[in-house]
Amino acid sequence: MSSQVSTSRGLHPPGKLGFESPHVWPLTAPTGPAEAGRGDDQDVRLLSVAWNQDCGCFAAGTSNGFRIFNCEPFKETFRRDLKSGGFGIVEMLFRCNILALVGGGSNVQYPPNKVMIWDDHQSRCIGEFAFRSDVRAVKLAKDYIVIVLERKIYVYNFTDLKLLYQIDTLSNPKGLCCLSHHSNTSVLACPGVHQGHVRVEHFGLKMTKTISAHDSHISCMALTMDGLLLATASTKGTLIRIFNTMDGTRLQEVRRGLDKAEIYSIALSPNVQWLAVSSDKGTVHIFSLRVRVAGEDAINEQRTLEGPRMDHQNSSSSIDPFIQTNIGSNASSSLSFMRGILPKYFSSEWSFAQFHLPEVTRYIVAFGAQSTVMMVGLDGSFYRCSFDQVNGGQMLQKEYFRFLKSDSPPFRTSVS
Repeated sequence: MSSQVSTSRGLHPPGKLGFESPHVWPLTAPTGPAEAGRGDDQDVRLLSVAWNQDCGCFAAGTSNGFRIFNCEPFKETFRRDLKSGGFGIVEMLFRCNILALVGGGSNVQYPPNKVMIWDDHQSRCIGEFAFRSDVRAVKLAKDYIVIVLERKIYVYNFTDLKLLYQIDTLSNPKGLCCLSHHSNTSVLACPGVHQGHVRVEHFGLKMTKTISAHDSHISCMALTMDGLLLATASTKGTLIRIFNTMDGTRLQEVRRGLDKAEIYSIALSPNVQWLAVSSDKGTVHIFSLRVRVAGEDAINEQRTLEGPRMDHQNSSSSIDPFIQTNIGSNASSSLSFMRGILPKYFSSEWSFAQFHLPEVTRYIVAFGAQSTVMMVGLDGSFYRCSFDQVNGGQMLQKEYFRFLKSDSPPFRTSVS
């Protein structure tokens, strides 16, 4: 599969804009151009929603442009309303002015086989990638632009847009791919070339690991910020498994339920203590992780896990010093003492906390501050819920917004 890359004259390297750029999405009310672009939302359709890298805000692709929302406090901070159509993919780079855009809906100017690298400060496209087939996903990191097609993934250098890697995958219509975002690790995870396999690329260590995660096709996956842990689900949607990406060891397995389900999203908390899962069953499940990176000191120590040191230890123990037992625990069957005799689900780890969504729609989840979970739906709804870290159980709804409707500001309900 070939690709074409074009850049605007006088291109400023995006890699230098990523973290030092003063032009960031504001945390206050929408800017002048966004406010001026406001119109009637009655005919606006929501095409996509996607978190930024730290889940502090999310981008919504609409049938006539895109919008940026801050999560805490919840507020629309920016929008671009276009006459030429909308975007099916809007990918942010943290909070800077660089976005990746892929046309969607009735957008005739930008077809679904092209990726625009858009600088909203300059209000122009600074790079464009064209392919022979539709783009399934785009992921951004401070050093990389990752473009996912159905059977191939292209990795480009963010500084000069040069192609660095091509990765073959099994058929990947969902565009599954995730990246680490720690300053000292560069990890990519994607479907492998065989059913149920995940390919993990440790770019910094120049190491590739293939993990046999499930018997069925992979349906969803997520990496921790440093890329050391990977969570996966299959098309069965009953089990979520957590792996060490350094050696492929399975560290934990939790059960969403007994019935087949489509997993919409998986999220790992920043402290790697909790895991959240949303599915087409209308319930968000929270699981307690028994193994996790033990605090900031461990993350700092991980920075030395490269080069010569790797030659002096077995990969199976590469993250053992950073793993500790979590104080929370998931519910498990009282028949676990008969493990190996009864069916496997009797000894499974079940969810620690749950929240039942009233709307039947696709939701993506993320962790917020102070034991909260955020949920954004393709029906234009936003929930924030809290959970008890000691007792678990049903989560408490704290906030609810309808962010895509004609009322302005967005309708809000709040529970104290």
